[in-house]
Amino acid sequence: MLACVLDDEGCVRVCERPRPERRPWEVLVKVHLAGICNTDLELMRGYKGGRFRGVLGHEFVGTVEEIEPTATRCRDVVFPSWLRCGIRVVGEINCVDPEVSESRSAHERAQDRNRSAMGIFGRDGAFAEYVTVPVVNLHPVPDGVDDEKAVFVEPLAAACNILEQVHMKPSDEICVLGAGKLGLLIVQVRSSNGLPKHY
Repeated sequence: MLACVLDDEGCVRVCERPRPERRPWEVLVKVHLAGICNTDLELMRGYKGGRFRGVLGHEFVGTVEEIEPTATRCRDVVFPSWLRCGIRVVGEINCVDPEVSESRSAHERAQDRNRSAMGIFGRDGAFAEYVTVPVVNLHPVPDGVDDEKAVFVEPLAAACNILEQVHMKPSDEICVLGAGKLGLLIVQVRSSNGLPKHY
């Protein structure tokens, strides 16, 4: 398969890579679209000490291509009833191995000291034809949402998380520094929650 790889010299190149092998608690996803995050650009500039080498990308939408046959549960991971081959999905980036971690919720996985983050550290990402994703990280994409919108689920979730982390009153004035994708989404999320549009 073709993949966009950050190589040992810190250069990005498109090259052939073997199709990833999924573990029993993962699915193989055929990637339709992947979004470029500023984190991807920063990794190319040496972010995280320049340690990550592998396939970049963590914002994606794709179709489940392969899943454990007849599985409803594996390693204490419950497979949701909606999960089947052919369904469109998006995914959360923080991944854990259920053989070594008991973290199951998104919040627990984000705090797990043994986690990997898709395309950022410890795990290949979605700038490839295929990516493996833990079952617990997947979310189905409704039929009425096209791929060009669904690819924004991960950065939109990050923007929504800001309102959970920082409690703001309608009277609070804020300043969002940076007019990149995440900054603009934070402004939109704040505005959609009835907070003033003064920025």
